Amino acid sequence: MLLHGPSPMQVAIDSAWEFQGLTFPNPAVGCSVVDANGVIVSVGVHEKAGEPHAEVHALQMAYSVLTDDTAVLALSESSAIHDFLIRNHNGIFTDCTLYVTLEPCVHHGKTPSCALLINSLGIKKVVVAQHDPNAEAAGGIEILKSSGCEVTIADECAQRSYDLLKPFMTWQKKSYVTFKWAQRLDGTVDGGTISSHTSRVHVHAMRDVSDLIVIGGETVRADRPTLDARLVDGKVCDVLVYSRQKTFDRSIPLFNVEGRNVYVDSSLDRINGYRNILIEGGPAMFEATKKIVDSYLCFVAPKSGGTIRFTNTKDDFRILHSQTSGNDMLMWMELNKT
Repeated sequence: MLLHGPSPMQVAIDSAWEFQGLTFPNPAVGCSVVDANGVIVSVGVHEKAGEPHAEVHALQMAYSVLTDDTAVLALSESSAIHDFLIRNHNGIFTDCTLYVTLEPCVHHGKTPSCALLINSLGIKKVVVAQHDPNAEAAGGIEILKSSGCEVTIADECAQRSYDLLKPFMTWQKKSYVTFKWAQRLDGTVDGGTISSHTSRVHVHAMRDVSDLIVIGGETVRADRPTLDARLVDGKVCDVLVYSRQKTFDRSIPLFNVEGRNVYVDSSLDRINGYRNILIEGGPAMFEATKKIVDSYLCFVAPKSGGTIRFTNTKDDFRILHSQTSGNDMLMWMELNKT
């Protein structure tokens, strides 16, 4: 019997949302490890492509909690954590249940197979929220079942886990577009820096895994941005300046970042050549890009000031997830188009 409070799958989903937009080309995934008494022992998430998967982080922490041995926590490479757990588990996971938002992977890519690790640790129960839509990594459920592991699908979390997985499912077929903006409590979006340092670091981490950033011409002229990922020592990506006017002051920093292409176009067609697109803008860009945006990310800062606001009162959003980000509130949303 599980104790009162959020279910282990809900905890895994909420934890994974904290890294939504940061894991491209991998999905954001969460995992909870629950003991025989229904107590959540640990929670792990996939934080960045090439780094340990959610199951590995969760099992790493669970091992430390269950054995009071912190040596495993010093390991950061996925293969090293796999090897340590396989050598030292001594059956401590036998009565544990894993709750994971996505079917454990079966293939050995940049990291070893999570399904094979689960089998090696003798885990007998796994609850999965979504099948893996990627044929290369799918098949983990069959691997687990073939070894006698009881695998069930968490139907009660189907919508929430689908919302979490939607970017991953989309960018395997076509471009996925996120529109991001920051505003104050009074709705204003102009007048200098709005969001907290924590929020700005989050955005820079998103830029680090983006293929293309889209920004309006008026914003470029007014704000003279750089649009890099310097706060996370990240890579630069290409920039599309959406503008009917082609003339810009080329001393504006974004035009002088080494290793990027900057396009000035009067259409958004160039987006189709990229997979993970981040639009940063205000009211005008919001209106211009409604038909192509898949999800919206808003940072709301607890302050007032400025004069420019979103004025279209007809739009209605569905909140997918919310959390704090420094002093701000972060909200992932989807525009209701009906």
